[in-house]
Amino acid sequence: MRTESITRRRVLVEAAGLALLAAGCAPRRTRAAGYSAALVLDTGGVDDRSFNAAAWAGMQRAMKELHVHGAYIESKSPADYQVNLTEYANMGVNLVFAIGYKMADALKPVAVQFPHVDFAIVDTDAPDLPNCAGLKFREEEGTFLVGYLAASVTKTKKIGFVGGEDIPLIEKFEAGYRAGAKTADPAVAVISAYTGDWNDLNKGKSQAMQEFGNGADIIFQAAGKAGLGVIEAARERGPGFYAIGVDQDQDDIAPGRVLTSMIKHTDTAVYDMVEEGLRGKFRPGPHIYGLKEDGVGLSPMKYTRQDVPPSVRHHLTTLVDMILEGKINIPVTLAAVPSFVPPHLPAGG
Repeated sequence: MRTESITRRRVLVEAAGLALLAAGCAPRRTRAAGYSAALVLDTGGVDDRSFNAAAWAGMQRAMKELHVHGAYIESKSPADYQVNLTEYANMGVNLVFAIGYKMADALKPVAVQFPHVDFAIVDTDAPDLPNCAGLKFREEEGTFLVGYLAASVTKTKKIGFVGGEDIPLIEKFEAGYRAGAKTADPAVAVISAYTGDWNDLNKGKSQAMQEFGNGADIIFQAAGKAGLGVIEAARERGPGFYAIGVDQDQDDIAPGRVLTSMIKHTDTAVYDMVEEGLRGKFRPGPHIYGLKEDGVGLSPMKYTRQDVPPSVRHHLTTLVDMILEGKINIPVTLAAVPSFVPPHLPAGG
């Protein structure tokens, strides 16, 4: 409890410093030494080693390379969203990020109240306002690749998926995963479960253990902090069992037991927005990140590369090219998966 309190005070003190730096300057488009940006994080906290951590990594990069002033604050509950967004806007921060789709309702009244502050929200459409941008991803492109990989490597012909909340965003993750598995081998079964909670590591672990017990040997998790429980389950099961990480490169959390990670470059999106704001080029509306924009992709598999046959790695490269060329129409809903026609891949490789 004391640590959380200290963390909150620390980031607010940083933000107060940002406001002082911006004071006396134009509240919008303030650049060079006085430009400031801040993150309002969701309840998983900056140490979730996933979504929030990726956003903060992007901000840290901007602070180092662009010499802007950055900070973050952790929301302890949804009731904090509007309070935290308003707090940063009141301080005169130039660009405020709402990290997560759940903040959409909280963002709009704040953005209306502070028209000279720029706002960006991740994973959903932004309010239709000239000071709001929405950062969205083609997650299905990355999850298609991990589905192909998992179904190509499985020894049991059964793979798993553990999601966080059962919402359209995570359904998109699962749909891409299932389509990728279908492309590798239509006979591979995919079983899935949802934690219903982004932060419950024990629930993530117990659901993974249940899927492993039901015959899955590889499980892809898209469950935020709860997904760390899936990785722990793979670690406990040992050789022959794998987790697949998400959002950040999570391979080193359990070396050898994380087959790969579907990296979602929230860090890139945050950095790009800060750079645009710094240059006076803030663009409201949607900003979309897929494979083409380096918004999603697989980790280098530095601990597991030897477990993946060269032919599978070759086909992954081919699939990336096909996606970039628009030759694969990856489903984004579970309802569309049964009618998905897998692309033809050349034999061998």
